[in-house]
Amino acid sequence: MITQQTTPLQTHNAENTQSAINTQQTNTLERRPQKLQFKRVLLAMGPGMVAALAGADAGGVATYSNAGALFGFGQLWTVPIMCFLLIVVQETAARMGCVTGKGFASLIRECFGVKRSAVAMLALLISNTTVTLSEFAGIASGLALFGMPTYLSVPLSALLIWVLAMSGSYRSIEKVLLAISCVFVTYIIAGFLVQPDWSYALFTTAVPQITPNPQYLSLLVANVGTTIAPWMIFLAQSNVVDKNAHDEDIPYQQIDTVTGAIVASVISWFIILATGAVLFPAGITVNGAEDAAAALAPLAGEYAYALFGIGLIGASFLAACVLPGITASGICEAFGWERGADCTWQEAPAYRGIITAILVISAVIVLIPHIDLFGIMMFAQVINGILLPILLVCMVRIASNKFIMGKHVNSKLWTMLTWFTVIAVTILTIIMFVMQAMGY
Repeated sequence: MITQQTTPLQTHNAENTQSAINTQQTNTLERRPQKLQFKRVLLAMGPGMVAALAGADAGGVATYSNAGALFGFGQLWTVPIMCFLLIVVQETAARMGCVTGKGFASLIRECFGVKRSAVAMLALLISNTTVTLSEFAGIASGLALFGMPTYLSVPLSALLIWVLAMSGSYRSIEKVLLAISCVFVTYIIAGFLVQPDWSYALFTTAVPQITPNPQYLSLLVANVGTTIAPWMIFLAQSNVVDKNAHDEDIPYQQIDTVTGAIVASVISWFIILATGAVLFPAGITVNGAEDAAAALAPLAGEYAYALFGIGLIGASFLAACVLPGITASGICEAFGWERGADCTWQEAPAYRGIITAILVISAVIVLIPHIDLFGIMMFAQVINGILLPILLVCMVRIASNKFIMGKHVNSKLWTMLTWFTVIAVTILTIIMFVMQAMGY
């Protein structure tokens, strides 16, 4: 009987072979897609939803209402396109937050330097303060529809927002904001109450109805500006970071982002639908969301009027809750200061101080008699128009950097889609400036 002896070299080769097999099996398991857990989907919901719905603020409601009143269903086709652009931007921001654990302002400082970051944060501060001011105007207008005077509604809402911001818990703040978001269902109900021509509405959503009119083009540009605002990028990423989301949470945050964009787009679609079905045939034009609500009363009934007014109040309040905090968070990130709703005054004096200052300044200005709120809002729109393309370029460069993003770097397709968004927004912004210069 012959016994085969194993040499040390054979033993070593066998061990290497087994090791390679084990490594291959491990890699196969790692590559195997994991099943999404429904509980984790629910836990991830919040950042994307709040960011998207906060964009449907007083200015957004006014823009959509004006589009419906002036052109009927003629701009419903823009809603799916705006939804797609919003998904591209918000998903990229949320993914950057999950991978890096840092907010957008912090990444801008690290990648492009302190000076450029400081200029961007100054523009963000000015823009967001003016937009917050418009939100208080929206709250005042909405509550005035129900008989509450401005000198009561503005200070009370400012105090309530300040108390919420200083509550010291991000999760509790997020729950309150999500609860407030439920008020947007009023626009959907109002859309059903006015009994529109559903078949024609669906047709105009699928088939573009372009009117060769400067006002039509101006509203088209405004739709982009109100759907994707600079502060929404900071908000989407900051909320993900505050929620301590990581790489493994990316699929869940993507679900949250897409869901938020779709819900926000459905809301804007129903606002255009309601005003287009009622105000456009009657030849009634509006200068703001409150005008749209008031005009609905004699034509669509008191219920539609009340629901539209409640929606305006909720939309303005949600955005007013979000804007000061995201502004303070961005500035503190850019300069390396402590920030966060969980921090005390002693730990983050700059963060809490900026929030307080924005709320006080905005509320006081709205209370000034005969103040030109429209002029202030236009000034904010100009700043946003300049800032948004710059921020989008920063975002796509960071998201395409493999050193920063690792295996979650932008794919070639997603990079192309993001650059398409940048180019589209830039062209529309230039058109906006030209039209403003021409007096349209």
